[in-house]
Amino acid sequence: MNFWPEFLVIATAHLLAVASPGPDFAIVLRYAVRFGRKTAIYASLGIGCAILLHVTYSLVGIGVLIKTTPWLFQLLTLLAALYLIYLGQGAIRAKAPALSATAELTAAHSELPRKRSAFIAGFITNGLNPKATLFFLSLFAVVISAQTPLLYKAFYGVYMAVATAAWFTLLSCLLTQSKVRQFLLAKGFWFDRLMGILLLLLAGHLLFSSF
Repeated sequence: MNFWPEFLVIATAHLLAVASPGPDFAIVLRYAVRFGRKTAIYASLGIGCAILLHVTYSLVGIGVLIKTTPWLFQLLTLLAALYLIYLGQGAIRAKAPALSATAELTAAHSELPRKRSAFIAGFITNGLNPKATLFFLSLFAVVISAQTPLLYKAFYGVYMAVATAAWFTLLSCLLTQSKVRQFLLAKGFWFDRLMGILLLLLAGHLLFSSF
């Protein structure tokens, strides 16, 4: 009886959360412009799969443990900040993009490792995102009723994972449109630096807001 009203609230809250700029957006943006559509889609799939991680610990009660154990949540925040710092400093030190033909040749030789690393980067970035942790803790503790059947909760989780992957996949496609990507590639050296600064700022925000 309450499935559709509850689902609509969850879908709306999730849309607002996933569309807001954050580490996930920064990662997909950088991969899309720097390495192309396929690589960015792999990062998007990694982000979507990480949603299942948040849903799983919320369902089995680990989320409650994190919420009631401050040091554990701070440890998660520290790990997330360190990972963003690692990504940020790598972006800042990135060299200017090569010519188009050279870039395509390089991508062809390193296609599989780059896709795999993009998926892992997307998964870790979202999986260690404290804001995502808080979002799902709040969602399963406040919005989703305790009387909601486990099957419905699992459906909510799968929906949010698929919707997240779809959103960032769409973003990847938009950013890799020929004219858009050519413009961004022309500014690639500065673009990487700006993305690196953004990731470092996000890491600093996590640290100063949690400690």
